[in-house]
Amino acid sequence: MNPRVKEVFPKKDHTLLLVFKNGETKLYDCKPLLDFGVFQELNDLNYFLMAKVEHGTVVWPHEQDICPDTLYLEGKKIKKECNAV
Repeated sequence: MNPRVKEVFPKKDHTLLLVFKNGETKLYDCKPLLDFGVFQELNDLNYFLMAKVEHGTVVWPHEQDICPDTLYLEGKKIKKECNAV
């Protein structure tokens, strides 16, 4: 089983910055989903930015979700962003 999502930071370019429970950080591009069924609502940027983590995956208020395995396997691994204090 792949690690589950711990934190999500939705970006204005319809990508999700994801922090997984194993400490890995990945970027998942949602743009390929935007033309399909229930995911069309994610074209509304304000709605897209409402993404949150529930039960180890990313969800939106109207019950859209993406399989956590898909997020992990298809996400592009990136170095953790450093935030200056």
